[in-house]
Amino acid sequence: MKVRRTRENPTVPTRSGPAPAKLDRRTKDLTKRLSAGDIAIIKHADIDRISAEALVACRPVAVINADKSISGRYPNLGPGIIVDAGIPLIDATGAEIFELIEENQEITVEGEAVLLNGETVATGIRQTEDSIAADMHEAEAGMNSVLVDFVDNTIEYIRKDSDLLSAELVVPEVATKFEGRHVLIVVRGYHYKEDLAILASYIREYRPILIGVDGGADAIIEAGYKPDMIVGDMDSVSDTALTSGAEIVVHAYRDGNAPGTERVHSLGVECVAFAASGTSEDIAMLLADDKGADLIVAVGTHDTVMEFLDKGRKGMASTFITRLRVGSKLIDAKGVSLLYRQRISSLQLSVLIIAGLVALGVALFATSAGQTFLGLIGAQLDGVFGWIGSLFGGDPAASAESAGLIQGLTSD
Repeated sequence: MKVRRTRENPTVPTRSGPAPAKLDRRTKDLTKRLSAGDIAIIKHADIDRISAEALVACRPVAVINADKSISGRYPNLGPGIIVDAGIPLIDATGAEIFELIEENQEITVEGEAVLLNGETVATGIRQTEDSIAADMHEAEAGMNSVLVDFVDNTIEYIRKDSDLLSAELVVPEVATKFEGRHVLIVVRGYHYKEDLAILASYIREYRPILIGVDGGADAIIEAGYKPDMIVGDMDSVSDTALTSGAEIVVHAYRDGNAPGTERVHSLGVECVAFAASGTSEDIAMLLADDKGADLIVAVGTHDTVMEFLDKGRKGMASTFITRLRVGSKLIDAKGVSLLYRQRISSLQLSVLIIAGLVALGVALFATSAGQTFLGLIGAQLDGVFGWIGSLFGGDPAASAESAGLIQGLTSD
């Protein structure tokens, strides 16, 4: 079998499969049913970091993308994450592949070709570290114009369309009591798992209201907690989370239409709608602020240009306005795990253990009870060494003397 060598994985095969195909035009829906050993088929222009990490976590044998994984619009990190994980990535096969291959059919990836029953049904571009580096270089070169468009879209939205600062914004009544409490809002963004783990002691001590934004509710459950409220359009949260007993707030369009309510009601769960522009994480913050929360801690939220481009958004006006409105109540915990991650070397650990033993010895030697205890330990060790010596031809009398001394100390 021919292999291609990469920096992280020295033996990535050019042939993968045969393996069952799993298809979905929405990557986040596919990862819910994708298993190790499957071949993933997606249609995802500019694969973002979160989607790539979700794909890698499922451990497919290959990823086939009907679209371009790097279009050149901006330098997205997803394709590099997939390839660095040793998973072959075949790009730009065309959307026809969804008509040619059915769910769970056994297919094979060989080079740049996709084979079904031994026949080539689609071909694409096999991404490598070199090809990704070249595409990323071109994308970075065009970032100036992307940033200008991003700022223009943000300003235009603030001028014409935003309702987040107007008196027309009506925050719905909810059962959860926020007044005087901390609120922890969880979004499935960068480093959300690590940050939740770091915040464990904070959660135990302050017992904040836990709000999951769509899939963030599942993140709360996976971390061992129960969400108090779920906010979002309900397209990426599990039935388990929706039926966990959390209060449900569906993000509706400005005209009041809330498609997510149909799914919630189908599970026999009640919900309220919050009609507002912006993102679901924005309205979660606005809700907590309006209802009197003392402090809002955000995990995994999106607040940089790259993150908004990853989400396919052309501006960040709603987030900018929301953060102005919430003000000093908001603390961003995103990336706190990187700040506090400790790396203790073996030498440092050994020195720490020795220092602790020396301190314990000094403390024991300073008291009469400690001196007696140390004498007892010394006698025990002397007896053990004498017995070991007798096994190798040592003086039996010395061994007997040591044993007698031990007996006398223990009887006292």
